Amino acid sequence: MSANDAASELARLATVLATANRAYHTEDTPEISDAEYDALKQRNAAIEARFPELKRDDSPSEQVGAPVLDAFAKVTHAQRMMSLANAFDDADIAEFEAGIRRFLALDDDAPLAFTAEPKIDGLSLSLRYEKGVLVQAATRGDGTTGENVTANARTISDIPERIESEKEILEVRGEVYMSHADFAALNTAQETSGNKPFANPRNAAAGSLRQLDPAVTKARPLRFFAYAWGELSAPLATTQYDAIQRLGTLGFEVNPLTKRCTSQDDLVAHYRAIETDRANLGYDIDGVVYKVDALDLQRRLGFRSTTPRWAIAHKFPAETAWTTLEAIDIQVGRTGALSPVARLTPVTVGGVVVSNATLHNEDYIEGRDSKGAPIREGRDIRVGDRVQVYRAGDVIPKIKDVDLSYRKADSVPFKFPQVCPECGSAAIREEGDAVRRCTGGLICPAQAVEKMKHFVSRAAFDIEGLGAKQVEAFYLDDWIAEPADIFTLRERYGTGLRQLKNREGWGEKSADNLFTAIDEKRDIALSRFLFALGIRHVGEGASGLLATHFGTIEALLSAADRASALEGEAWEELLNIDGVGEVMARSLVTTLTQPAERASIDRLLEQVAPAPAEKPDVSDSAVAGKTLVFTGTLETMSRAEAKATAEALGAKVAGSVSKKTDLVIAGPGAGSKAAKAEALGIETIDEDAWRQLAGLDSP
Repeated sequence: MSANDAASELARLATVLATANRAYHTEDTPEISDAEYDALKQRNAAIEARFPELKRDDSPSEQVGAPVLDAFAKVTHAQRMMSLANAFDDADIAEFEAGIRRFLALDDDAPLAFTAEPKIDGLSLSLRYEKGVLVQAATRGDGTTGENVTANARTISDIPERIESEKEILEVRGEVYMSHADFAALNTAQETSGNKPFANPRNAAAGSLRQLDPAVTKARPLRFFAYAWGELSAPLATTQYDAIQRLGTLGFEVNPLTKRCTSQDDLVAHYRAIETDRANLGYDIDGVVYKVDALDLQRRLGFRSTTPRWAIAHKFPAETAWTTLEAIDIQVGRTGALSPVARLTPVTVGGVVVSNATLHNEDYIEGRDSKGAPIREGRDIRVGDRVQVYRAGDVIPKIKDVDLSYRKADSVPFKFPQVCPECGSAAIREEGDAVRRCTGGLICPAQAVEKMKHFVSRAAFDIEGLGAKQVEAFYLDDWIAEPADIFTLRERYGTGLRQLKNREGWGEKSADNLFTAIDEKRDIALSRFLFALGIRHVGEGASGLLATHFGTIEALLSAADRASALEGEAWEELLNIDGVGEVMARSLVTTLTQPAERASIDRLLEQVAPAPAEKPDVSDSAVAGKTLVFTGTLETMSRAEAKATAEALGAKVAGSVSKKTDLVIAGPGAGSKAAKAEALGIETIDEDAWRQLAGLDSP
């Protein structure tokens, strides 16, 4: 895959996943299955790993779940509820184990045990017990903030009100689900009473748990499997398997198919056995979850931005279906990218109704890849075609193939637009770029609206009551034209004849609530502020890196100004940040120094105050605030673990040696970096000295 293909695919994945995220987590009306959703995220993560400089600011890899409904009180999880990385074949499982061994620096023959358990297709729930008493139940939400559904959870028979536990705090996590038999009985009752039946057990379970009236939830046959934990005042056990068994002795239902496996072959064999017996389980599953068994190894492995390194979901294959392509629409994103979307005659695929599929680009429609090589044996895609919708892990949902025997004689090839459908500006495709982009910039309403939708999105300013629909309506009525305008809404439309409370759908209370919510976001974390700006290639993770490195918005803007020529000391400093590549750095500097963009940011800074990045408590750290470079071969830990350890101690890890480097840790085989450190007079130590400095056990 070329860089241009990767950029196009990441854009497509971001669009599809954003829609799927809200449909699944917030509206309980998924357009794609759990397996397909997770598979999309896996493909996105794989492309980002290969092309880190192309990571988008709205990257799905930085997101978990979706915003909570306003109908429920919000709960901030003491420990974030993570998602899972995915595997789709045996090769993925081999790479999962190999990656763990690389991170932990384990030899191939070193023992490494895992647990394997069915992945329940339901709704994630976290139960908080204090001194053995259930005090709170919360949905996953966006991973950080969930919905308080305590009253509803108390009606589920599998969830005990009290447990025999000596622990001050125990958060039990698991999945709320509905059995096939109970689902069938519920739908029979729904139809008898004249109500709409549920589409599948997962929808029924999610909708039942999130009822505003607990009596409705009580009448629904919900079940609960416990499989994990959050905050603990004391460990449950030393292994994953024993911890799960401990939850069983406390009164929770745990899945009887959970098994400890000592090899990759054992894992796959258990997967095959569960897959074979899947239809007889009596409840829906969409794969098998593997976890490193030893909890001390789990702690060492830690987490990526949204997933643990020590777990993966091995998904079952998905399905395909044939339907008619009714139209191809062109959507314009906030970066100006023209994205084709296939509108389909609705078709059920794997129990989910699909009515659209996001296409890659004009090359994909024409039946070729970016290099001109044929795909689908060169068959193009036309309106009116009978097409096969493919909903597996690589591209979901997409059109896999075309049946030419159904093509009408008067069918004509699709002509990709050469002008923006939103503003009429030229839509150009630069040499080597797979995506055609609108050149309208700030005059293109689609780009302006999409940028402001991003600005108020969950991972950005997340202003309660101001979502995509409100932003679009305010923009069309000329109430807001840029982010700074959001913070002057009260001043301009809080009083007088033309005020917010007089708009259709608004009232005095809702208007005042919005103004209050806006004011509450005038103070915001620097990382969120940077992400909200929507700078191309600067995603949520990169925003965190930049915030941590520069500390304040003033320092970052000053650095961008000094790096405006894309050379010199400030430019080198930016490139030296581990995780920041040239493509990202160029996009960042260009955006922050472009006069119109900078003026818009300056106006925004008159309204909001980004808080300096919080620093971890590293008062006892000998390397806090220092810039470290690792080079050569580390013998007792992997480079990834060394980097994670250093960052946890408050150090910055750079990819190359410069005069700003404070310390170099050199293992056997250290080459040019060690030589440069010596030439610059920078202190260099070996791995043993690093472990002592970091407070680690002796090797």
